[in-house]
Amino acid sequence: MSERFKNILIAKPSSLGDIVLALPALRALRMSFPEAKISWLIRPEFAQLIENHPHLDEIITFDRKLLARAWFHPSAFGALMSLIRKLRRSKFDIIFDFQGLFRTASLAWLSGCKTRFGKATAREFATIFYTHKIIHDIENIHVVDYYMKIIQDAGASDFGVEFVFPQNPGAEDSVGKLLVSQGIQDNYAVLISGSVHQDKCWPPERFAQLADMISSQYGLSIVATGSASEAKIVEKVKNNANVPIVSLAGQTSLSQLVALLKRAKLVVSNDTGPGHIAAALGVPLVMMFGRANPIMLEPYRRKDCVMAIEPDGRGIETNNFDPKYDIKHITVEQVYQKVRQQMDNR
Repeated sequence: MSERFKNILIAKPSSLGDIVLALPALRALRMSFPEAKISWLIRPEFAQLIENHPHLDEIITFDRKLLARAWFHPSAFGALMSLIRKLRRSKFDIIFDFQGLFRTASLAWLSGCKTRFGKATAREFATIFYTHKIIHDIENIHVVDYYMKIIQDAGASDFGVEFVFPQNPGAEDSVGKLLVSQGIQDNYAVLISGSVHQDKCWPPERFAQLADMISSQYGLSIVATGSASEAKIVEKVKNNANVPIVSLAGQTSLSQLVALLKRAKLVVSNDTGPGHIAAALGVPLVMMFGRANPIMLEPYRRKDCVMAIEPDGRGIETNNFDPKYDIKHITVEQVYQKVRQQMDNR
């Protein structure tokens, strides 16, 4: 089957953390099919994360907000038809739908591609569009391992797991200048206190307490980052801390965010996209989990980074809304002990 794969599409439009977790599958596909053209269907706001990626040939943007209006807005309908025509003209040999939702699965089918791999647990009736449905089981519980299983069932080889980001010297240079303008050199910790989901957010007052302890113990400057919409949460952290905190919320592009996290001496994060970037970069990290199942989403093979209530006893469900797993049950002292372990092992 795999010998004829000369034109491959990965459908993973969002979210940021999930895109990061799919990067090892991209590398494995490139190494398995070095002559193939590999494309990635992604939302425009996340495309910068994979621009100029050494293992990727093409980025196809998927504007979900625009296309969601396709049935009652003429320009949106035209954009949808244009995307479908683009997919059909591409004549993909195989499509891997890592998103597992109706919109991506149906686009895979509408593309005319005859070989469509997806999750057996996909939602919104997406599985009816797949020719191959891959089971998610305890042997491949982590999302990274599940993506790798999907591509290996299609004929890709096992080249191990490695996270590869595009090189962007311009972003690294601009971040360096930004930090210097704020009086910060390279000796800093990054706090990621926001999330798209409020119930995944550790209280900002506790981030503030932790900032004081990190600054006092390790002499690190404190930088807080996040999206523009998370600026208010960052301000709460700043206002409750006794040490200066530089807020870069909404001030960095995705490529600049990668550069910022890459240079950090320590990152403390909720379970959110930037935290998963830090995990993939291998920097010292503490990532806090609430309802999300850590064994599925934790920093890959870095269990020492995880702070959660009963992280290993939640089965194979993605989320567990039992109140005992509420992120607010995690104390400042527990996180600080994890910080000390990370810094000692740095």
